[in-house]
Amino acid sequence: MFKPELFNSLRSYNRSKCIADLIAGIIVGIVALPLAIAFAVASGVSPSAGLFTAIIAGFLVSALGGSTVQIGGPTGAFAVIVYGVVSKFGFSALASATVMAGILLIALGLFKMGGLVKFIPYTIVTGFTAGIAVTIAGGQIGSFFGLSPDFSEPILIFGEEYAKMPGDFFPKMAVFARFFDTIDVYSTLVSVLSLVFLFVWAHFIKKIPGSIIVIIVTTALSVFLREKFGMNLSTIGDIPTTFPKPVLPDFSIKTITTLFPTAVSIAVLAAIESLLSASVADGMTGDKHDSNTELIAQGIANIVTPLFGGIPATGAIARTATNIKNGGRTPISGIIHALTLLLIVLFAGKFAALIPLSALAAVLVNVAWNMAGFPAIRALIRGQKSDTFVFALTFLTTIFVDLTVAITVGLGFAAFFFIKKMIDLSEVQEEGAISGGIGHTINTRDMPEEKLDIPKGAMVYEIDGPLFFGTVRKFEVAVEKAGIKYKVLILRMRNTTYLDAGGIRALEQALNALSRKNVCLVLSGVHEQPYSLLEKTGMVEKLGKENVCSHISVALERTCKILGVKP
Repeated sequence: MFKPELFNSLRSYNRSKCIADLIAGIIVGIVALPLAIAFAVASGVSPSAGLFTAIIAGFLVSALGGSTVQIGGPTGAFAVIVYGVVSKFGFSALASATVMAGILLIALGLFKMGGLVKFIPYTIVTGFTAGIAVTIAGGQIGSFFGLSPDFSEPILIFGEEYAKMPGDFFPKMAVFARFFDTIDVYSTLVSVLSLVFLFVWAHFIKKIPGSIIVIIVTTALSVFLREKFGMNLSTIGDIPTTFPKPVLPDFSIKTITTLFPTAVSIAVLAAIESLLSASVADGMTGDKHDSNTELIAQGIANIVTPLFGGIPATGAIARTATNIKNGGRTPISGIIHALTLLLIVLFAGKFAALIPLSALAAVLVNVAWNMAGFPAIRALIRGQKSDTFVFALTFLTTIFVDLTVAITVGLGFAAFFFIKKMIDLSEVQEEGAISGGIGHTINTRDMPEEKLDIPKGAMVYEIDGPLFFGTVRKFEVAVEKAGIKYKVLILRMRNTTYLDAGGIRALEQALNALSRKNVCLVLSGVHEQPYSLLEKTGMVEKLGKENVCSHISVALERTCKILGVKP
């Protein structure tokens, strides 16, 4: 039930793996520095909270997790929740909510609920991720333009008085609009140039994140302007160079009842983000993570981290990908990443305190841009109207209401549209007749038992029923088994009358995974609704039109041609 991958990895650990992990861990630790600080600032807490979260959670997630390469720490996904809790209830309340979330995560893992997270539709994940991205970018307007809101007296916004920066999106935008005349030209110039540099750098150089370069250069520039011209850019402020002492949060009945919904939000988001990150890592490395062990590790990390002044943590997709690309293959690289950050804080924390807020704002806007997932959004918009509606509803509810409400409402409408689609596709047929590929009807009365002549080097899987968000995991497991011995995988879809955005996403991931193993994917018996969606989303082109067949006989002929054998 709880099998940390670290112990498995150490059994076959050797010198080459140690060197690779050391290099990857140091690089990821350096990459994590500006991101940990930036996410803390975006969340309305001190930069040190982000750094100690990356150190403690990063160590625990790697040491106890179910993935070989997962990197844990603060992420942008939590910025909205954390900012709202801290602005309304204070940091102590956030610590209480995070510990409760950690307990919920452990419970999910112990009861083997890791697989259930896969049931959250792709449209909803895309919607709330894009919503969080907009909220993060919007929250950086003040630092990006160097605005100076004055709360010496309460400000009346939409009929409510605020003595400090509001946590909700609309009131915050109203404050920025009211004080936009306090714009600082030099801060704006640093932000704009930093953002342009980040976009250009990412286009040409993939290995080294531009955020590191931006932070180093702008920090040096900030010191130079202050020493030579007396110009002071706003910086993040002092960072403690000693490890904080543990402090127990408040767990009164009132605190638990008030913050339990927030704890649920943190737990759900941490589960989704961590398992999504682990799944992406599996696709890059070919390994298989243990979902339940990963959830337990995430839970432990979120219980321990708040005791030392940290914020919620989860698996970080970008840092995990950086770890893999730089050679990390065991949890040791994640542990080294945490130790690297610790050394930086203890011995170079005074320099980190000089980082300009305007540069961090540019880094966060760039993170939000990458986080929004524009290619996925474009694919959804080209697809079914129901998927577009669920995405848009989740997106807007995340921005203007609450993440928990967004997921709940999104799930409700996704289920409603699925039930409606199943009713629409149901029809009374003459006994012995079944639907065939691309809208045809096949008469099966007195049809002899099917005997397929499958050539060597090919495998046939049949999807029996709709391929939607609830059945995607079974499909993924089947595909994982297919890429070992075979050169062609035929997916029979004669009984798949319905396909949604989650199914399209699963097919796309399967295509990518199989392509890396030089396995060709061929579809057969594709019905009208699935074929129409495949066309709209561009999947027919990605698969190759010749690999989308109306009948198994056509698919087998195509397979023989790919394998270079006679039918």
